[in-house]
Parts: sequence; C-alpha cells; structure tokens
Amino acid sequence: MSSYDKYQTPLATRYASQEMMSIFSARTRASTWRQLWVWLAEAEKELGLNIPDEAIQQMREHVTVSDKAFDVAREYENKFRHDVMAHVHAYGEDAPAAAGHIHLGATSCYVTDNADLIFIQKALDLILPKLAKVIQNLKEFALKYKDTPTLGFTHYQPAQLITIGKRACQWIQELVMDLEDIETVRERLQFRGAQGTTGSQATFLELFEGNADKIVELNKILCKKAGFPSAYPISTQTYTRKVDLRVANAVCAIGATAERIASDIRHLANLKEMEEPFEKSQIGSSAMAYKRNPMRSERIAALSRKLANLPVNFSNTFKAQWFERTLDDSAIRRMDIPEMFLLADSILLALDNVTNGLVVYPSVVRAHIDQELPFMATESILMKLAQHGVSRQDAHEEIRVLSHQASAVVKQEGGKNDLLERIKKSEFFKPVWGEIDGLVDPALFIGNCPRIVEDYCNGEVAEKLSKYQETLSKAETAQLSI
Repeated sequence: MSSYDKYQTPLATRYASQEMMSIFSARTRASTWRQLWVWLAEAEKELGLNIPDEAIQQMREHVTVSDKAFDVAREYENKFRHDVMAHVHAYGEDAPAAAGHIHLGATSCYVTDNADLIFIQKALDLILPKLAKVIQNLKEFALKYKDTPTLGFTHYQPAQLITIGKRACQWIQELVMDLEDIETVRERLQFRGAQGTTGSQATFLELFEGNADKIVELNKILCKKAGFPSAYPISTQTYTRKVDLRVANAVCAIGATAERIASDIRHLANLKEMEEPFEKSQIGSSAMAYKRNPMRSERIAALSRKLANLPVNFSNTFKAQWFERTLDDSAIRRMDIPEMFLLADSILLALDNVTNGLVVYPSVVRAHIDQELPFMATESILMKLAQHGVSRQDAHEEIRVLSHQASAVVKQEGGKNDLLERIKKSEFFKPVWGEIDGLVDPALFIGNCPRIVEDYCNGEVAEKLSKYQETLSKAETAQLSI
C-alpha cells in the first residue's frame, strides 16, 4: 500500500524536524528497549548474576532493530497480544545465546517507561536551544528598534506610545519564562530504573538473594548508563504520570506564548506596520493575487492552539490511574507524548523563521502615530497653558470641544486628525502657539522604553542565553519547506 493511501500526521509530513521525528520513531523506540535490556544484563552480571559473556555480546550486536526483526515481532504480537513480550522473543531470535536472559527480573515498564523518559530527555534537549534561538532573534530585533516609537494598544485601542523594541521585549519575557520552566523540568527529570512489577523491587531482591544494597547499586549503574542523575525514589508499576503532567505544563505553555506572539504579528500585518517574511514567489491567495497573508503566523497560531490544550489530556491520564497502575494510560500516551514534542518543535521552527525575518514599515507606523498623537499631546498643552496662568479647567473644556470636532473629521469624514491645526487657530491657545510643534515629537512620549529594552536585553536575556552561546553561534535560521 502506498503512503498516499493511509493517513499520516501532518506533523510528520509537513511541520516537524527530522531530528524530532527520529526520537519518536518506531525503530528508535524498539532499539531503545533493546539497549535497556543490554544495560540491565550488563548491570546484573556486574553484580554477580550468571549471564554469559556470549549472551551480552550478541545482545550488543543486535541493538538496532532491523526490518526483519520488526516483522518477527509483529507476528509474535499477533500471537501474544503483548508488544513487549513480542520484542523479547524477536530479540531472542537475533541473540539466541541471550534468549533466556533478556528481561531478567524486569516488568514491561522497565523498557516502556524508561524509554519514554529517555525520549522526553532527548526531546527537551532538542527544543531548548530552538527556543533560545527564537529569543535571540527577538533580542536582536528589540535592540534594533529600541528607539522607534509606535502606538501602544490597550483594549486594541490606541494608548500611550511605546517602542517597537519594547513590544518585542514583552514577547521575549514570556518566552524566557517558558525557557526557565522547561529547563527546570529537564533538570529534575529522573529515571525509573529497575523497580519490579509494583515498585516493591521484590523480583530483584530475590535475584540478589536478599541483598538490598545490590538493588541500590543496580539502579545507580542503570542511571549512569542512561545518562540520568538518579531514579525516582518511589515507583509503582510505572513512574508516576505526574511527571508527564509536569513536563506537559512546561512544554505546552510554549503554545500559549507562541499564539499570543503570532496574534500580535497578524494584527500588525493588518495595520501594515509589520510583516512576517514573504518570499518572492509566494502566493497569498488563490483568488486575490495581491494578498500577502500572514500564513506562517497563522500556522503558528493553529499548532499552538493544539499544543496549549494538551495538558488536560496529561492531567486526565494522571488522575485516572488506580493504585499501582491501570493500562488506560498506555494508548493515549503513545499519542500525546510524541505529539506534544512534535508540536513544540514545529512551532519553534516556524517562530524562528518568522522572528528572524520580521519586516517593519516605519512610515506606516509614523502615520498611525500622527493620527493619535495630537490627542495625547493635549495633556502637555494643558500644563503649558497653566504655566502661562490659564485656568486648567477652562483649558480642559476648550480642548474637549476641539478634540470632538477633530475626532468627527477622522471618523465621519475619513479625514486626518487636524486637532493641532484647530488649536493653532484658536485665540485661547495663543500663549502656547509657538510651543505646540515641539510638543508632538513622538520621542517625547515613549518614556523610558529605550533604557528598559537595553537593560533587559543586555542583562537578564543575555544571561539566560549565555549557556546556549556555543549552539547559537552555529545555528542557522529554520527554513520552512511548506
């Protein structure tokens, strides 16, 4: 059957990186199970169990699962209805000297759970530098535009001016929070190790003839081989699914942040103030040839919506577990864990591409400022009049009347904001006529934005990125194939 005749997830065919897909591939999964069985046999032999050298050697030689071995395992699973035991027998055919020693003392979750933790660890290590790259892109963008005034928006209505760089810093700060949270779950991630069927370690206590110290040593050896600092001190048949939920809460928050950033970019694109990269031959609409749709930001928003809502699945899976384990966690985790990381990977690739190529149109930005700045300047005009001995309340009323007149020109006639011209023609404002033009320089209304941007980007952000500098110095901007 052709691949075109069966469903394939778009995450694999369109969006995610090959590196992330490889982590969650069937071959990586099954081969990691075999590697875990090798480590277990090596550790058990080191601690005195009678496992022949030939058995371990054959196991080492057949760690990577071949296509033929997959076919064999499939036949066994049709017979046993048990995927782990199917692979135990398939491995035994590849390594016949080890057939009686594979999986000694272990339960299925020795391979399934420990493998999942290995995949989670590798996937976290893959997305962290990608997230750092997006932050670096925006840091450079923020510093470039730290002095460039733009309208602030509250309630999506024009508000006090900020700078384009300051707005980018809002995005950066939220991404840095995600970086911190993901770093934390990565640092705290532990191994399950060899714990037995209910976490009592009973089978291993029997294998080691009551020597509990050897079980402790066994898990130390396994953790070292797998690259984990330690094992969770308490286990049931599985590692607690609270771990998956903690990881999901950190990773899936990228979705919320990314959708917020993408939404801002989409709104700014509508205002024609900023655009995502747009390729020379790119088509915005099949019908409207003139269109330049923000399709990359829209893709980010769509994928982010899916990712941001995944934690509820992990929460439901965790809370639905009974006592030492129920199998209703299995099927959903096979989907949710890979999907979570494929989504995060896809989003970060697209965000990297967009944030590294943002296009700003300063003239449009200034035109929008000019439409609103006269209203914002009225407070300064009030203060100047007061310095000339004019009643603040009288001045307020004069400005209110003229402001409504100017607003009517803008809203009802589609004209430009002529408030300042009206003020210059009113005898009431004659004491400050000569000062009015100097009161409407946008740079006077951005407050401390340039300093805020410099201090934040060159301080906290630079510090957060410092551990990723070696990777970032070699990183290239993600190119989207679709």
